[in-house]
Parts: sequence; C-alpha cells; structure tokens
Amino acid sequence: MPRLATASLAGTAIEFYDFFVYGTAAALILGPLFFPTFSPLAGTLAAFATFGVGFVARPLGSVLFGHVGDRRGRRPVLVASLLLTGASTVAVGCLPTYGSIGVAAPLLLLVLRFLQGLGLGGEWGGAVLLTAEHAPAERRGLWSSFPQVGPAVGFVLANGVVLVLSATLTEAQFAAWGWRVPFWAAGVLAVLGLWLRSSLPESPRFLEIGDHARVPLAEVVRDHWRLVLLTAGGLAVGYAIFYAVTTWSLAYGTERLGVSRTVMLSCIMGAVVVKGALTPVTAMLGDRFGRRPLCLAGCAAAALWMLPMVALLSTGAPLPMFLGFLGALLAFVTMFGVIAAYLPELYEPRVRCTGAAVGYNLGGVLGGALTPIVATALAEHSGRVPWGVGLYLTGIAVVSLGCFALLPETRPVRLTAVRPVME
Repeated sequence: MPRLATASLAGTAIEFYDFFVYGTAAALILGPLFFPTFSPLAGTLAAFATFGVGFVARPLGSVLFGHVGDRRGRRPVLVASLLLTGASTVAVGCLPTYGSIGVAAPLLLLVLRFLQGLGLGGEWGGAVLLTAEHAPAERRGLWSSFPQVGPAVGFVLANGVVLVLSATLTEAQFAAWGWRVPFWAAGVLAVLGLWLRSSLPESPRFLEIGDHARVPLAEVVRDHWRLVLLTAGGLAVGYAIFYAVTTWSLAYGTERLGVSRTVMLSCIMGAVVVKGALTPVTAMLGDRFGRRPLCLAGCAAAALWMLPMVALLSTGAPLPMFLGFLGALLAFVTMFGVIAAYLPELYEPRVRCTGAAVGYNLGGVLGGALTPIVATALAEHSGRVPWGVGLYLTGIAVVSLGCFALLPETRPVRLTAVRPVME
C-alpha cells in the first residue's frame, strides 16, 4: 500500500501541476499575450474562458478513460491520461503568441487546454480507484487520500516555479519567455510519472469482475443518473472554493488591489500547503466517523466563511489574506479529504471508474469552470469588498449541502459489492 499510494500521489501531483500551471498563467500573463486586442478586464475574462474549457473537457475524459478503466482495467488509464496531459502542456509552452500568428494562437490555446482537461478527467478515476480497490476496508479513507494530496503538491510545484521566475526575471523577460518554462517542465515530470507507474499492479477488485459492462456510460446514465447529479452538485462547492482562492483571487489581488505577484502567490501557496498536509487527517476522521458527516460539515463551514474570506482578501495585507484563504481551504479539505473513498463506495464495481469519475469531474464544470469568470465579472461591479463574490460562493455551498444531505453514508462498505448503494 505505501508504494502504491506514493505512485498514485506522484502521478496526480504531476497531472494537476499541468492543469494548475495553466490557471496561474491565465491569471497573470495569458490575457495580454493571446488576447492583446481586448481591454485588460476582457483579456482576463477571455483567458479564464480558455481555463474553463479544461473543466468542460474533464467529464468527457471521464467517459473516454472510464470506458477503458471499466472494460480493460484501471492501470492503462493512468499511463494514457498522463501522456495526453503532459504532451498538451508542453505544447502550450511552445505555442506562438497572438503577435506571431494572430487569431490562430488563441484557437490553438483553446484546443490544447481541451486536451489537457481530457487527460485530467481520466487521471482522477484511475488513480483513486487503483488505490481504493487495493486498500483494506477499515483504512480505505486514509490510503485513498494520498491521490487527493497530489493536487496540493502539483499546485505548490506549479506556483513555486512561477514564484521563482517572478522573483528572478524582469517583467519583460517573464512576458517574453519566462512564462513558458513551467509548461516545458511538464515534459520532465511526465517522464518521471510514467516511470513510477510502469510497475503498478492491476486492481484486484477489477480482476474479480466476471461480467464487465459493455457500455459503462449507458449503465451509469440508466441506473445511477440521480447519484451522478447529487455527487456533482455536492462537489461543486469544493471546486468553487479552490479556484476562487487559487485563480480568481490571484488575478483580483494583482490587478484590482495592486498586490505584488510574489505576495499573492506566497499567501495562496501557504494555505494550500496546510490543506495538503491535513488531507490524510480528515481522511482518517472519515474512516472513524463516516464520509457524509464530514462532507456536510465542510459545506456548512464554507457557507459561513465565504463572506469573511472576501473581506479579508480586500484588505490586501498578507496575513489577513492568508487567514481568509486558509479558512476557505480548511472547509474544502474537510469534504475533499474523504471524497476519494466516498465516491468509489457509492458505485458498483462494473461501472465504478466511469460513474465516480464523471460525478467528480462534472462537479468541476459546475463549480470550477464558471467561478473565475463569474467572480471576475461580479468583482468588477463591486466596491472595495467584493461582497457579490462572497454571496455567489455562499449560494453554491448551500446547494452542495443539500446534495450531500440526500446521499447515503457508505462506511464501511466492501468494494466487492455487486449492487449499487443507491438504486
């Protein structure tokens, strides 16, 4: 289990590095480079729109790679998704800007972001299921949480590289070529990830399935549509919180508040590090007290904290901003620390890779794709404190709370069950 969990963590860290480095670049530099004819606000919105395309692609990746995972095994998904995400990320770093090839530049950027999201949509299901289906039932939450630490590691890596470049390069150097370096680094990380995953064993639960689903998506839509919608709605607030903190607030702080890029990245990274460190802790609480109670507690905490968070952000001072981000991500990790065990336990084995991944990534469309765009538009019409953004996030938290309230508890459930938890 330690070797398997470590390999899963490393793989998700690498793939989320690819995904997050784009979000950071969208907040800081992609608007002027690929949409120079737009106003600063419109350029940022356009860059966030291409950012959102990655989320739209993720459920499609879940369907594509979920079909492979339910028909051929979890292990092939890990290799194929890593190759696709890594290659498309490196290609972004090699892409000519609008000044070189005109309108073809943003169009190619859109295509590459779509491919990036497609690969990430398959990654989560394969990595989480391979770990969860190997883990003993009484510690499934703990071992399954290791892939969930990967996004925090990937975010710190992505933003750490950007932070170093920001501190060592001039604005002109960063705009000319420095922004490309984090994308090129994805190639090295992809090779490392493939090496780590080359010797992983196939899931024993998958090998036990005698009758594989012929068309997993059709079974999910027919038998589990309500479950998919409820899990997507429940997870929406987690995505909204994370990308409000890591993407929208970065653009808002640097453009509207005049806070330096280095200070904003440092505050956000500090909160993400704490979030990553606490992920296994919340997972162990899920093993002890159940998955659903922690999801409900996280949603409730988010609903109460969103208005204080935007008030603390509006100060532009490092410590209050850090505390605002930290409170939001603590609410986030209370939910997402147990999700890697919770979602697989809700679906029967023959469609688990498709069902769990589609529900997880559809939540990203609802909460992650729109949040930077909506928050940017709301903040533009707000005063010093963007209360509209806080109310928007609070509303999502209330909806997610209702969705989790309608889901059942699953702890402890054997992953060899042949019937879905919810009919």
